[in-house]
Amino acid sequence: MKNFSTAFVLNFKYLLGAAGFAVLVFFCVSCATTNAVFESIAQVGEASDNPLLKSVGKAGSSISKAAETITPEQEYYIGRAVAATIFESYDLYENEALTSYVNNICTALAANSGRPELFKGWFAGVLDSDQINAFATSGGHILITRGLISCAENEDALAAVIAHEIAHVQLQHSIKAIKTNRLSNALLATTGAALTASGNEDLAEIADIMDESVNEIVTTLVDKGYSKSQEYDADAEALSIMAATGYNPAAMTQMLAMLEERQKSSSGGFASTHPSAKDRLREVEKELENYPSAEADAVRTERFNAVMSAVNL
Repeated sequence: MKNFSTAFVLNFKYLLGAAGFAVLVFFCVSCATTNAVFESIAQVGEASDNPLLKSVGKAGSSISKAAETITPEQEYYIGRAVAATIFESYDLYENEALTSYVNNICTALAANSGRPELFKGWFAGVLDSDQINAFATSGGHILITRGLISCAENEDALAAVIAHEIAHVQLQHSIKAIKTNRLSNALLATTGAALTASGNEDLAEIADIMDESVNEIVTTLVDKGYSKSQEYDADAEALSIMAATGYNPAAMTQMLAMLEERQKSSSGGFASTHPSAKDRLREVEKELENYPSAEADAVRTERFNAVMSAVNL
């Protein structure tokens, strides 16, 4: 592999040119040997005195780092940093009964998800805001605003919200966003290296995960939101988690119907970061064909009413 990479770097300028090199990079990124190839390219660049090879070597290092697997520990610390950033804009709602209740629902749902255990476990918190919104970090922090909780008519509907956020973590949507960002930057850097043949020192910093990933995730969660397909996938996964836990999956439609009504007069938060509740409702109704109908459990309804009557949302 090293011999192949050495020959590749030494001859790409003459055989492929900048455009051809960029195409080959994209091809290599799809291969199972990506990391080994670009580690070798980085080694060749580091050992060379040629500015061109050094530039390409740095780009190869960026690609190699972009291909690294993010560990559960890294997921946690990235998620904790994201949660800390969110807390700069939101305060926690100080109500022990409600916090304990939301955490109990989260624990039950997480236990029946595809990732029941995380590096530091799961945590659910209530944000002291009338805004209708919720966030999930890769560290297992599920954060729901008072405004969103007030939209729930029963425990099953509230469980639908929490299950949806757990699904985002389970499906690693924020982590996938980091990988995409890192890889895109590395590819751009590689193309730039081929075009300019410069020894720009900035290339060495492009794939630094902690420098940009937290801001990237916060921007996605707070400002841009996930893609429609990711939201639909999270809804579908949430239905599965709810059913496995004993909740009525159809409660998701109750919550979405309420959110659709609230979206008409709401700005920011949920309304600006999620697909329309009407579109999500349509997709969820299709998925519900795979689940038997069920009634809301009387014990859960009584428990929900008791907690909600004790708090002022």
